[in-house]
Amino acid sequence: MIVLHPFASLPSCTTITCSKPFSHDNHFVPSSIVLRLVKKNARTKTFLCSASSLRDDLNGQDFSIDIINKDQELVDDEDGGVLAGGMSTRREAKDIDEEVQEYEDNDGGYSSRGPYTGRPEKDYDRDPEFGNILGGFLEDPQASQSKLEERLRKKRNKILHTKTGSGKPMTVSFNKFDFSNSYIWFEFYNILLAKDVSLICDTIRAWHIIGRLGGCNSMNMQLSQSPMEAKPSYDYIQGANVEPSTFYNIGDLEVQENLARIWVDIGTVEPLLLDVLINALTQISSDFVGIKQVMFGGAEFENWKEDLKSEDSGYGVHKI
Repeated sequence: MIVLHPFASLPSCTTITCSKPFSHDNHFVPSSIVLRLVKKNARTKTFLCSASSLRDDLNGQDFSIDIINKDQELVDDEDGGVLAGGMSTRREAKDIDEEVQEYEDNDGGYSSRGPYTGRPEKDYDRDPEFGNILGGFLEDPQASQSKLEERLRKKRNKILHTKTGSGKPMTVSFNKFDFSNSYIWFEFYNILLAKDVSLICDTIRAWHIIGRLGGCNSMNMQLSQSPMEAKPSYDYIQGANVEPSTFYNIGDLEVQENLARIWVDIGTVEPLLLDVLINALTQISSDFVGIKQVMFGGAEFENWKEDLKSEDSGYGVHKI
């Protein structure tokens, strides 16, 4: 038996074709036989050739040589060696085919045993029509553009949604607003639906998170206060030494039909926080839910009933 110790790593597939018989009078190797060594793993350092024909030749020494037909391959055994396919392999060809198929199904990525599972999701898989349009852009861009324009005309109502808010501007007022202990009152044009309440809650929740993390600190506005023609630059030391501005606490959103209120404790006097909320509510009122007015501060609000606490009468509390 011959043990080959390669000193350099083999390429992924090495093919040795014998166009002529071997020298040294070794004529028992046909010229049509091809030897293929397929490197399955970089750990492979030893190649074992099991005997399929034994010749007493070559200066009287015995050599065990395995001749493999063109459609046979050498595959890894479990110990890192290589055994001839079809002789004494520990892994069947079926298992190899399954692994190759699995690799192709994963688009060349990791198998299901690795940290990445499944093939990457393609958005156009859910819309075959759009996928066909994209696929034809290289061959006939004008035809694909025409198909895309026709698609937009047919599905315009699903792609472009009309505004459901109000065309009237939202009014904003202040009534002895205390940054550390006050209500913010809302009056809507209509009774809020479930999706409207969800949108308002998500907006206030995002506003609170940004404020609690100090994202609305007017003492550190380096980029917005820098000249427009100047190259943007940021002094991180100055930003780290600015007095922090933190949103301390917030209550739940209370709703009574078309009215709502929420209690806030901003803690520090930070007008930028109020500007951010007002800007967001203005856009919501224009595009989604019509807001008639917003009032900062005040212990009472028109038509708000403190004793109204039942859900049957239109009262509800929503967690922020």
